[in-house]
Amino acid sequence: MAELKNVCVYCGSSKGGNPAYLQAARALGTVLGREKIRLVYGGGGVGMMGEVARAAEDAGGKVLGIIPDFLVAREHADQGAREIVTVRGMHERKRTMFERADAFVALPGGIGTLEELVEQLAWVQLGRHKKPVLVANVLGFWDPLLVLFKHLGAEGYLYNDPNFLVAKRIEDVVPKLRAALRSVSEAELHGEEAKVVAEGM
Repeated sequence: MAELKNVCVYCGSSKGGNPAYLQAARALGTVLGREKIRLVYGGGGVGMMGEVARAAEDAGGKVLGIIPDFLVAREHADQGAREIVTVRGMHERKRTMFERADAFVALPGGIGTLEELVEQLAWVQLGRHKKPVLVANVLGFWDPLLVLFKHLGAEGYLYNDPNFLVAKRIEDVVPKLRAALRSVSEAELHGEEAKVVAEGM
């Protein structure tokens, strides 16, 4: 059984239009910090990203930020005591986040968050890795996407279940991820197959 040690959180670099989204980011960061699960995230100090990172740090957790060099100043990556890895571009950022994570969580966010989530779901659907992917559906934020997935299936475009998790409450995120990892070995999580996926990203 694989252990949940590092969780990659995808979320917006802006605050969004509902204070509940920031509250969810803080709540998730707090849970990860208290559970001693390292947060892997996009490295920014603003918006949802900043909230989840600060909350994890305040709760005694470790934080690893991965950020492209062209976003360091724009997203204030130098905030806090977290470890920041600067990379050359978006592809390297996503690959590094994948390599460092045991599971993925998508909080509310914009196009970048959506793209990161969908890429992971595509790899899962293709059977390229077994790292759990969870949609944190705060106040139904991701409902339109979930409806779209049902539509894709009804139209015959999901030939294989993408097999993702959904949590409406932040307190359910870690238990759901741990439950999903019970059927995954450490070798499956970080073995040769996962390395091949990372190389192909």
